[in-house]
Amino acid sequence: MTFAKKNLTMAQVLACGAAIVTLSMGVRHGFGLWLQPVTQAQGWTRETFAFAMAIQNLSWGLAGIFAGMLADRFGAARVIVGGALLYALGLLGMAYSPTPLLFAATAGVLIGMAQAGTTYAVIYGVIGRNVPAERRSWAMGIAAAAGSFGQFLMVPVEGFLIGGFGWQQALVILGLAALLMVPLAWGLREPGFHGGALPQRDQTIAQALREAFRYPSFQLLMAGYFVCGFQVVFIGVHMPSYLKDHGLSPQVASFSLALIGLFNVFGTYAAGMLGQRLAKSRILAFIYLARAVAISAFLLAPLSPASVYLFSAVMGLLWLSTVPPTNAVVAQIFGIQHLSMLSGFVFFSHQIGSFMGVWLGGYLYDRTGSYDIVWYIAIALGVFAALVNLPVKEGAIPRRAHHPSRAQAA
Repeated sequence: MTFAKKNLTMAQVLACGAAIVTLSMGVRHGFGLWLQPVTQAQGWTRETFAFAMAIQNLSWGLAGIFAGMLADRFGAARVIVGGALLYALGLLGMAYSPTPLLFAATAGVLIGMAQAGTTYAVIYGVIGRNVPAERRSWAMGIAAAAGSFGQFLMVPVEGFLIGGFGWQQALVILGLAALLMVPLAWGLREPGFHGGALPQRDQTIAQALREAFRYPSFQLLMAGYFVCGFQVVFIGVHMPSYLKDHGLSPQVASFSLALIGLFNVFGTYAAGMLGQRLAKSRILAFIYLARAVAISAFLLAPLSPASVYLFSAVMGLLWLSTVPPTNAVVAQIFGIQHLSMLSGFVFFSHQIGSFMGVWLGGYLYDRTGSYDIVWYIAIALGVFAALVNLPVKEGAIPRRAHHPSRAQAA
């Protein structure tokens, strides 16, 4: 393959992958705007809504493991098509679910499965297989920045749709928009997966999993990613209600989430670029510690639109900037053969944290009338994550050659 052909392939992968992540993550980041319209219309508590969002994050994390396995074995395009269809179905169900149980099944389980098939673990597997190692961290930063741009683009749109069409019709419109990911998946069809032909494997899935889970640095990355999920999903879902509780308008909440998305475009891209030059473990430690400082300053400062926008800008720089260095470290340590699957396991830890952050926010609010305790937990966890990322070793893992018959069996 010529150099020009490689660059054409890389451009196609980045364009289609970024567009898919923009849609998928853009829709997801606006779910906090539905908390009050849904609970008020249905007569539910905030914990009911938060529990469905918690199930969504847990479903996303669990399904992400299997989505990664399928993408590694059969290619990303088929997984993305399935995820797009589930996304549309889940949004439609979210709009018309009459009971908390059905709401949790659609807004939680279905949309969580859809996100597993249309976001980072699957897209990063394609990037890992098609982008040279020396540009991989940068390319992952581009994809993560696309997710942030989706938040900046889609959150105000979702606020406009809710105001103009009502919360139910807004979800139906977003369901139709999710189907745009189906034609975009065509651009991620990898030649090695066509016609049932499978790439050669040096490891079975079981061998790859045993190797990863016995490696301390993998465990530390998972612990740090747990904290990332706790912080960002708690803020993303509960921030609009927190601001409204303190007398600020819904427009301030919409703009704050949009600012997080805008500034995270720069933050994730910068993290990807810096990952080419600096130790990724140090980048991660800095991000987590900076989040703890930013949250502390936000809680200490008088609350006003200006302080909210400043906090949103700072948090935006740190929001998904953990994604490129974390996934790049996984690829650097273990290689790319099972990258989507291993990224899925790391992300599952992220989603357990997401479950705890979003559910605990609703649970403690309903019982104390305040989000203060959860804010304090988020600060403490930020310091913890900074410390556990420092000892992560980024070098390729020493690996003995596997028996040929086992490699072929994979």
